This record gives sequence, C-alpha cells and structure tokens, in this order.
Amino acid sequence: MGTLMALPALESATPAGLRAASGDENEFPLRMAYMFVPNGIHMPDWTPSAEGSNFELPKILNSLEPIKRDLTVLTGLTHDKGRANGDGAGDHARSSGVFLTGVQPLKSEGAEIRAGISADQIVAKAVGHQTRFASLELGAESGRQSGKCDSGYSCAYSNNISWRDASTPMSKEVNPRLVFERLFGNRIQSQEKESQARRKSLRGSILDFVMEDAHRLEKRIGYKDKQKLNEYLTAVREIEQRVERSDREKDHADHLLDFEVPEGIPSSYEEHIKLLGDLMILAFQADVTRVATFMLANEGSNRSYRPIGVNEGHHSLSHHQNDPVKLAKISEINTFHVRQASYMLQKMKSIPEGDGSLLDHCMVLYGAGISDGNRHNNENLPLFIAGKGNGCIRPGRHIRYEFETPMSNLLLSMIHHMGAKADRLGDSTGLLRGLEG
Repeated sequence: MGTLMALPALESATPAGLRAASGDENEFPLRMAYMFVPNGIHMPDWTPSAEGSNFELPKILNSLEPIKRDLTVLTGLTHDKGRANGDGAGDHARSSGVFLTGVQPLKSEGAEIRAGISADQIVAKAVGHQTRFASLELGAESGRQSGKCDSGYSCAYSNNISWRDASTPMSKEVNPRLVFERLFGNRIQSQEKESQARRKSLRGSILDFVMEDAHRLEKRIGYKDKQKLNEYLTAVREIEQRVERSDREKDHADHLLDFEVPEGIPSSYEEHIKLLGDLMILAFQADVTRVATFMLANEGSNRSYRPIGVNEGHHSLSHHQNDPVKLAKISEINTFHVRQASYMLQKMKSIPEGDGSLLDHCMVLYGAGISDGNRHNNENLPLFIAGKGNGCIRPGRHIRYEFETPMSNLLLSMIHHMGAKADRLGDSTGLLRGLEG
C-alpha cells in the first residue's frame, strides 16, 4: 500500500499499455481556436450565393478553396449585445467586447470595466488542467488596457476578445519570441534524451506492477474497499494521461528543434501573423494548450496595407459610404486577412494525426463582431468554422440561419463540444442546430 501511495509523486512513470486498455489509443484531443478581424467585412464579396454543400467560395474566401470541404460558412448569426441598446456610440469597442462573451460591455473608460467571461475561458477552466497552459492569447497588434479608445469605452474592450471573468481581460502576447519562450522554454537536447531514457526505464516496472497487483486485490476485497481502489485507479489514470501529454510534447522535440526561435516582432505584418500562427499550430501539435484566441488586429485598427496596394487606414476606409473605390480596398484587406488564415488552416490540414489531420481535431472560428463597417451593424455576422471538431461538425457547407439567431448559441455549442459545462453564454437561447449535419 505504501508503494501505491508513493505513485502520485512519480508522474514520469507511465505504463503505455494502460492507454491501449482504456480504448483511447486512437483518440486525439479536440482543440479550439478563435480568430478575430476588425472593422467588419465587405459582405457581397464574402457571402456564398448558394446554401448547402454546392456552394462556391466568393472573392474574399477564395484562398480557402484547398480546404473547402473542411469549411462551414455561417450566415445569419447576430450579436444583439454589440448594438447600442441605449448606450449610444461605441460600436467598435462593443463588437470586440461581445465577440466571445455575448455580454454588452459596460461603457466606461476608467478602472471599472465589465463584460463577461468569454467562451474560450469557460473551456480553459474546464480542460486547461490537462495541458501545460490552459489557454493561449495571441495578437498581431499591441494596444493599451486602459484609457479611452472608442466613444467613452475603455481600450480593454477594443484590444481583447478573451476575458477570464467579467472584469479581467486576458492580455494577448504580440511578440513571437516571448510566445515561444513561454510555451516551450529552453530545450537542451542532452537533458531531453536523459529524461526520456529515465522515463523508459521506469515504464513496465512500478505502475505495471501496481496495476497487476491492484487487479488481484480487487478479487479479494469488499465493496467499500473496491470503491476506494477504483478511486485510486482513476487517480493513477489521470496521472498517466498527464504524463502521456508530456511525452507527446517530448516526442515533438525534433519539430521544436527545427523551428527557428523567433528574434522578435517581424517588420512585415504578414510574416508577423504567420509566425504567430505557426506558434499556435505548434502548441496544438505538442498539446501544450487546447484553447487559443488570435486577434489579427485590434478592433477599430487604422493600420494601412501598403504591401497589397492599400495606403489608407483600415478604419477610415470602413466608413465607405458606398464609395466603390473604398469598398474595393476594404475587400482587398478582407481577402488579405483570410489568406493568412488559409495559410494556417492548410498547414493544420497537412499535419497527420491518426487517420486524419490536426485540422480534423480542431474547431477554428474566424470572423468579425461587425458585419458592415459603415453601418456598424451586428446582425448577419461574417463567420466560418474550419475543421471537423473530432466529428462534432460536418463541414463543406454554407449554412444560413434564421435572422436574429444569437451568435452566442454557436459559442455555447462549441463550449459543449469541448466537454465543458455551461447552461448558457451571454444572450444564448440554446445550442446552435445544424452544425453536425
């Protein structure tokens, strides 16, 4: 019994046979990511004309053609709490504040801020103990966490989509080097090999012996003791799963060694986005985290896009007043953003996991909290999900929902698919039907 009690301290001793015996040998964890873009979308170049599986990707989404059958385009969802609802101006701040919370942000530029816990953080609290980091927050544009950014709203709303609780935004990291060091630290190959050899020497000895002895004990003890034994065996399996995750991360050491440690923030915005995306993918591969958010730019961003021929600021252009020249430039910016997402998603598709790919075991929601940047409207939001979600989603379709269907229903469904428990999120009215086919 003393040997049994000592086992929790031996987190590096894992019997490989237990995983196979549990029936989980071919299962892969489900990962979830949210990618946010600002200032709305030129919807005529975004929305497929046909519903169902026989749809064509319009201009903005065209770069996603290689993964079209892994894509679910969603039309008709609404964030009502992104509307003014008596609070006046401040549509940009509200749209990002509500994006993953479904809660109308408190109009305040001072210390008092209030939104709601975001979908990613509900999941992080439920499954985060299974990985080294509960969640990962990334962004390609830095920003303040206080002060006024939009018509009396705190900058915390415009610069964050992830909220730990109603008053605590999860600050995003914009420096790829700091992201890498946080996720993977310094890896010394000789120490890695020594540690791996030590783990292998322990396998097949302590835990194998314990499990064999435990099964013999089970035949000779009473009901209450069997309950205690089952509780213990459950604890052993939990330890085993934690070590399996650690070992999978070690098994990716070669990948990590091949990944050049970033110097810092690249001068190219496109390279900045791709580098952060590569790190997010690497974190999913190594099972360092299963939950991520990625703001390609802050809400209300007035960044210009000179490399693609757009010299004006994005926010300024979004107030287009139906000027065809401005609309064309907005469409180019939207197309650029989707092209960066396509790069990441195609890379995830190329990474094999079991009989499928990393993308098959992911749900990646991409979109904006505003539909048209000139109207600042929050209905019919531009959204798509990539990935099969471990079979929870049947992709390759354009789904059109009834007008005013809450986007919070989608967020709640994703929470449930990740195995987290939540009765509602923000203004949700139930789970979003139709994702599974």
